[in-house]
Amino acid sequence: MIKNFIKRISILKRKILYKKISYSYGGVDLLVNYIFKNKKKGLYIDVGAQHPVSNNNTYLLYERGWRGINIDLDIENIKLHNLARQNDLNLCEAISSKTEEIDMYYYHDKSPINTVEKIVADSQKTKFKQIKKIKTTTLNKILDANDIKHINYLNIDVEGHEIHVLKGLDLTKHKPDVISVEYLDLAMKKLEFKNNNIDNVLNSTLYKYMIQNNYSLVNWNHADLIFVSDSFRD
Repeated sequence: MIKNFIKRISILKRKILYKKISYSYGGVDLLVNYIFKNKKKGLYIDVGAQHPVSNNNTYLLYERGWRGINIDLDIENIKLHNLARQNDLNLCEAISSKTEEIDMYYYHDKSPINTVEKIVADSQKTKFKQIKKIKTTTLNKILDANDIKHINYLNIDVEGHEIHVLKGLDLTKHKPDVISVEYLDLAMKKLEFKNNNIDNVLNSTLYKYMIQNNYSLVNWNHADLIFVSDSFRD
């Protein structure tokens, strides 16, 4: 009787101690949180931040005391960030490889599938409502404007425009320790992670660009590729 009671207490203790809270869609925040388990405070940049809490890869770090910059091209998302993430810098910007005017395929306010990539918009089952003209900027300009030299964690989720965001960042100057990037494999008949194909990743422009810039792929979670700077590896 006493032995069973002790076992139940042990089980309850483990339920409490080993409970994991994740805000990401696929648990990327748990992986990133583990990588930085010994770093109490750090700096993140979240490009395509969308909602400040739900399906968010940086909110878990924010709760731990990290701070950073959240960027989204939808002003309604930034208004939510200003409410929920008041200790962060929240910017309404479209990030790309250079400053120019481009088309945005708009579905509705706060839509996670608003995109500047026509091929991505055409792949969606839902038809976009309109095309809006927007002006882009680069991560280099934003980091220089805020005197940021080094990034611990960079997250990019911009519906197919990820490689352009990366090309607007000087990876030799800033060199984030960890980068998670959404990889949309439009060769799939259906975008589900059970259909993932590692060969498509290894042959992608995105993967090759990261390898050329001294990053290693260390994990793949749903549609998110997690790269670590070779200089950050043990």
